[in-house]
Amino acid sequence: MLVLGSGIAGLSYAIKAAAHGQVLLLTKKEDSEANTNYAQGGIAAVMDPADSFAAHVEDTLAAGAGLCHEDAVRLLVESGPARVRELIGYGVAFTYQEEDRLSLAREGGHSARRIVRADDLTGRAIEQGLLAAAARAGVEIHEHWFALDLWTADAEDGRRCVGALVVDRYSGELLAVRAAVTLLATGGCGQVYRYTTNPAIATGDGLAMAWRAGAAVANMEFIQFHPTALYPVGAKPFLISEAVRGEGAVLRDHEGRSIMEGRDGGDLAARDVVARAIDASMRESGRPHVWLDARPIAPARFAERFPNILETCRARGFDPPEEWLPVVPAAHYACGGVSTDLEAQTGLPGLLAAGEVACTGVHGANRLASNSLLEAVVFADRAAATTGRLLQEPPLQPPLPPVRRPRRGGDPEALRERVRDILWTGAGIVRSDAGLAEARTRLLELSAQVPDQPVDPAAAEAANLHLVGCLVVDSATLRRESRGLHFTLSHPELDPAQRRDTVLVPREHSLEGA
Repeated sequence: MLVLGSGIAGLSYAIKAAAHGQVLLLTKKEDSEANTNYAQGGIAAVMDPADSFAAHVEDTLAAGAGLCHEDAVRLLVESGPARVRELIGYGVAFTYQEEDRLSLAREGGHSARRIVRADDLTGRAIEQGLLAAAARAGVEIHEHWFALDLWTADAEDGRRCVGALVVDRYSGELLAVRAAVTLLATGGCGQVYRYTTNPAIATGDGLAMAWRAGAAVANMEFIQFHPTALYPVGAKPFLISEAVRGEGAVLRDHEGRSIMEGRDGGDLAARDVVARAIDASMRESGRPHVWLDARPIAPARFAERFPNILETCRARGFDPPEEWLPVVPAAHYACGGVSTDLEAQTGLPGLLAAGEVACTGVHGANRLASNSLLEAVVFADRAAATTGRLLQEPPLQPPLPPVRRPRRGGDPEALRERVRDILWTGAGIVRSDAGLAEARTRLLELSAQVPDQPVDPAAAEAANLHLVGCLVVDSATLRRESRGLHFTLSHPELDPAQRRDTVLVPREHSLEGA
């Protein structure tokens, strides 16, 4: 089995898949460098007897604005407690309120405290626990190997994924890695935007590779912007968890007025509502940020609850909770991705997907806070079960893929920055028909500069970002309404007739034409 990506989805799958045979996990950076490692808030699961599956399902469906697949949501929620207990069994050091009672937080959109956390560094704790468990399971992990493309071959039932073409980031060595089952767990694509909470590695590689291999993608217009990234958002972005607002912090404009007062949900409204309110306030004031006032939280409580946020803010010259924090929305999470079923199958035989790279139907038009880590472990578990069945099929012995010969390409860094600016301006928090049309035109004009069959990882990342940018813009253009995370001034109302996924299929949808 081949796993691409070392976040929570890739590692939890690899641990279980190792029971079926040899697992090779490749990651393009260090093994702990993943969006998972940066997740502050936690993992949502019904762990309190006073909470219920029905309430978690209802909260998720409400956030998803009519597009969640209810069967996927029920699977997610009902599997949650078992998956959290597995993480505890792997050694993940969650925070406890008492010796045998988890400390549960509440975040935006949740009707109860159900966020299992490890202080405000949950992602790091999960990553460390899973890496240790993967080592115990005998998973072979290789760092600094970049997947350029999926390897496909003809079989009796059509085209199949039989592995991947990868390159060593340091030596430049190219390898074709054959696998009976390949799991995409490559994470998100936040770097397609100028401002993002995602690390530099989040360049949409899995999405781009799956599209080129013939897999469908869905709901790429639904990009979640985290409302409160610490301003300025530089090369090392830092988000202020909405759990801070869950403890009482208030968003304020430059006049000191509460931005969310009088709005449904107040400061704990769904992220799309909060992000648009902040965007409107910034546009009205002409200021590049708003303020987060954490004074309602006692200093001792802030230090106990948010030690990492406190340390990082102080290192950057801010001293909460007494000092207001400048914050701005930033691209945070892709609710769409490679289209999968409940068994993590992509429609391309031999290729599974889990985590942020996948569109499982759980998030709909807007992800409920902290459902993402849960989705990753639940569908990684489903992928491992699917793997057991797929390995019973006779193995395919494909011919080696053709030699890769790069044919063109401009400056990767310049291309990357131009794509990010185009998406931020034309397909950001607030959109319009004219803005999307201009973004598409500008992306097409860049096509001649996009590397073709690159072997250099930097060039491949730039090409992947360009392709993902096209997918986001085309998906947004097709949705002529405002729903969830997709808000357009040209169609500001929700249209019940468009209560459906936006699915793009490579053989049916051209990224070149209008």
